[in-house]
Amino acid sequence: MGCVTVIDLVAGPGIGLLPMMALGPAFAGLIGGMGRTAFIGALSVALTLALSGYNGLLGERRGDTTLVSVSGVAVASLLATGMRQRREAELASVRSIAEAAQRVLLRPVPRGAGRLRVAVSYTSAVAEARIGGDLYEVVTSPHGVRIIVGDVQGKGLEAVESAAVVLGAFREAAYDEPDLVAVGERLERALDRHLLGEKFVTAVLAEVRESEGRDRAVLLNYGHPAPLVIRYGGEVRFAEPPERSLPLGLGLHGSEPPRPHEVPFAPGDQVLFYTDGVTEARDSANIFYPLDERAHLLKDSDPEGALESVRQDIEEHVRSPLHDDAAMLLLRYREGGETAVSEAPGTSLASGAPEAVSGG
Repeated sequence: MGCVTVIDLVAGPGIGLLPMMALGPAFAGLIGGMGRTAFIGALSVALTLALSGYNGLLGERRGDTTLVSVSGVAVASLLATGMRQRREAELASVRSIAEAAQRVLLRPVPRGAGRLRVAVSYTSAVAEARIGGDLYEVVTSPHGVRIIVGDVQGKGLEAVESAAVVLGAFREAAYDEPDLVAVGERLERALDRHLLGEKFVTAVLAEVRESEGRDRAVLLNYGHPAPLVIRYGGEVRFAEPPERSLPLGLGLHGSEPPRPHEVPFAPGDQVLFYTDGVTEARDSANIFYPLDERAHLLKDSDPEGALESVRQDIEEHVRSPLHDDAAMLLLRYREGGETAVSEAPGTSLASGAPEAVSGG
């Protein structure tokens, strides 16, 4: 608006820049509030009126048309600003509801559970989403530390609802049931009442407890990608189940349930649980993300920092928005000399403590 005014005063009306005065209120409506937009609109009309008088265009068709155009843009910009602010308020309200739902559905995991350290990373495929179909949970029960990481078939609110059913059933069963097989059966019954048609949930359940003087990790895999085990000495392998099993929600149709299997878990070892959004992330050449080849990124002494390194590496591999949610949960066995880390507020995480704590 200042440039138009200066050029018009110097070059005269023959150059015909006066209609460009409407750019001021037009751009003001994109970023400003009601007061700022109204001020710029009024200023543009005033400058247009003054320059039209200075150039002798008042009362002529050219001058009147310019004044009407600038005034119309100023009024339209003011109305658009009001609509934009209402939509921004609605979006803020929806986001606050989503954040509240996330706190209920996916609550923060404890950073420490006995001799274990835990970290979680979650990336939604929808830029504005806070929650999706991926799920995870950590419960410290009388039977040991129990974990679930899963992926609900489908997307949207139905997937979130199914994830809520799984997590609710797991929080109850993980504390009550004596073994993982019984926990899995409780999840199957809960999903059988909830899911319709051929929908299902892939999941891997884990239990870490002391047995015969040593800690052991027991896995129960319901058609989920096998966790990645990183041994203290540097060995990296996927903890494949003895045989593939159907996902949760399909197991009550006459198929054999999965069998629990143990994986080595000693001081300095790590187990990375993840959803298929991690390993199926593809680059421009359609190459899947090589998770086992990136195991060295998990050497960071801080588990959360280690997962952040993997997350950033996935983004560099894809170089575009993810097409599926990607969740990772890192379980690390503290080394002998390592000090305990701070715990999540309001949780009791001493080894063997009976209080359940939920992952997020």
